[in-house]
Amino acid sequence: MQHPCLTCGACCARFRVAFHWSESTLYSPDGMDVRLTEKLDPHRLCMRGTDGPASHCIALAGTVGVDARCTQYAHRPSPCRELLPAWENGEPSPQCDKARAHYGLPPLTPETWR
Repeated sequence: MQHPCLTCGACCARFRVAFHWSESTLYSPDGMDVRLTEKLDPHRLCMRGTDGPASHCIALAGTVGVDARCTQYAHRPSPCRELLPAWENGEPSPQCDKARAHYGLPPLTPETWR
């Protein structure tokens, strides 16, 4: 079975991705490419496409729930690294469930990871 997060992408197309500017190439060459971000406030950037009611991260490629993938996975900011899929580490994730439900995807379960 393919890892469910390699096809999901619901969180990337549902939530704003805001993070401190020091996680971008403004601070480090290994950070998120600043050209893929927009200024949110004096201290934070957000991924382009995620600051609005129809959120969809510019780095998300493919179709949510089918073949979605992050084109910037190696450089993804902390909110992307911290939002874990439900039950991946044995704990529920209301954010994951909410994003998946928005796209008509069933919630992940502990059995998903077996």
